[in-house]
Amino acid sequence: MWELVGKAAVALVACRLGWSLVKGIYGCFLASILALNVNLKKTGEWAVVTGATDGIGKAYVFELARRGFKIVLVSRTAHKLQNVAAEVQSKHKTETKIIDVDFTRTDIYDRLEAELKGLDIGVLVNNVGMSYDHPEYFMQVENCKRMCENLINCNIVSLTEMTRIVLPGMVERKRGLILNLSSLSSTIPAPLLAVYGATKSYVRSFSESLGLEVASSGVTIQCLVPGFVVSNMSRIRRPTLMAPSPEVYVSTSLRTAGVEAQTAGYIMHKLQTYFIELARSYLPGCVLESIVLSQLKGFRKRAHKKKNSVKAD
Repeated sequence: MWELVGKAAVALVACRLGWSLVKGIYGCFLASILALNVNLKKTGEWAVVTGATDGIGKAYVFELARRGFKIVLVSRTAHKLQNVAAEVQSKHKTETKIIDVDFTRTDIYDRLEAELKGLDIGVLVNNVGMSYDHPEYFMQVENCKRMCENLINCNIVSLTEMTRIVLPGMVERKRGLILNLSSLSSTIPAPLLAVYGATKSYVRSFSESLGLEVASSGVTIQCLVPGFVVSNMSRIRRPTLMAPSPEVYVSTSLRTAGVEAQTAGYIMHKLQTYFIELARSYLPGCVLESIVLSQLKGFRKRAHKKKNSVKAD
């Protein structure tokens, strides 16, 4: 009897994984081949990208410019914005506009609204975000009050306010695409990154609810839930199969726009998501959480060791 139960369980898991793989291939490849995704050329004239000077944000800038958009680059450091804008203009011969603001502040949105007024914005990429310096227990975070304010302002307030500014024009024109960057850490408990994980969960919830509100207006809202990507935030320097370059991630994820309301955006990250779902469905709850906590404790230990060795020097 137990042998039959075991075989049935294995067959069920295999079926779920197989179906998930089919959905992943459809979302990442087939839908775009069949032209079932959003036609970016019909969304508008301008694309707005926050966190536009590094990593995924910078990759969106160049990919959208390659596709013919004029680009509004929004980030904190003026000279970085100028350098990226000049590179975009040289490479893709498109118009750019830069807005230097610090998203950890909340007094910036009147200026942003004024700067964006009157633009035919087709795509908004809410990419800007920040995390902990390293995994840490909430009660042991240095300058915890300031860190929490910065994370909430940068990861939650920016997304909400930029959407508030841009969405009415899209709804009025009955076209547009808003891409909101969450994180795989929002799909499972994130001990030692509790505030970061919570802010990224807000991104998922906000995107899902608002997407349903505007579904009949011609505007698409998609939430992207990537795993590790080469970036300053991840501290991964070289691309691998599981941690692609920002350019690979962006080109792949754009194929899913309008196909999946929420997606990992990259086939290997989709598989990660499916295995997490299977683990949470078929293993005791403590197993996955213990693995995550153990890994983050290891990251924390190495960070403290590195910090202490710098102090000793």
